[in-house]
Amino acid sequence: MSKKALILVDIQEDFLPGGALPVPKGNEIIPLANQLLQLPFDIIVATKDWHPADHGSFAANQGKNPGEKISLGGIEQILWPTHCVQETKGAEFPASLNFPRLDRVFFKGVDKNVDSYSAFFDNGHLKSTGLAEYLCEQGVKDVYVAGLATDYCVKYSVLDAVKKGFVVHVVVQACRGIDLAPGDSAKALEEMKEAGAKLHDFRGDGIRVHDLFVPNEAR
Repeated sequence: MSKKALILVDIQEDFLPGGALPVPKGNEIIPLANQLLQLPFDIIVATKDWHPADHGSFAANQGKNPGEKISLGGIEQILWPTHCVQETKGAEFPASLNFPRLDRVFFKGVDKNVDSYSAFFDNGHLKSTGLAEYLCEQGVKDVYVAGLATDYCVKYSVLDAVKKGFVVHVVVQACRGIDLAPGDSAKALEEMKEAGAKLHDFRGDGIRVHDLFVPNEAR
């Protein structure tokens, strides 16, 4: 029987209000994430941005301002404020995130020479985080994705999950975007949908959080 996995993407202190790179209203997803964590998923995993202090995507390390663009490892790179540095408080999960269990944490952005938005690969698709291999080994078919930020790490995680052959569900209400340009998050959701991901938005259709999870035997 195929299994279902919940993937929580980068719900870390630095992406919440008061953090180094706060996603607007990012804290609003935590209550729903906690509800999702109570559903009977077979596998629960989370990702962490886990950057070395000298990471090339940090504006301060390039002598430039956040929002400027450079080439990093031959890939266009937006420069960000220094965030989610390994072993710092900003890289930790918030205490308000209530894991009943956590099967694995997958770390990304660990190579200073290339960023990693996706939970599955670096931005050059040269190195895997091991997440896809782990999910396949566990017999996972359906993945449910929530987290931060809609227009970056969530989007690229979802697109890679679709390419790897998973049935991908995006819990829209449990995501928030950065929206460097107005509408970026809406465009990201449309891109995910066009790629084949299933979007679940409780605000739009009145679905209760517990209606999201349908046991395998009922499908």
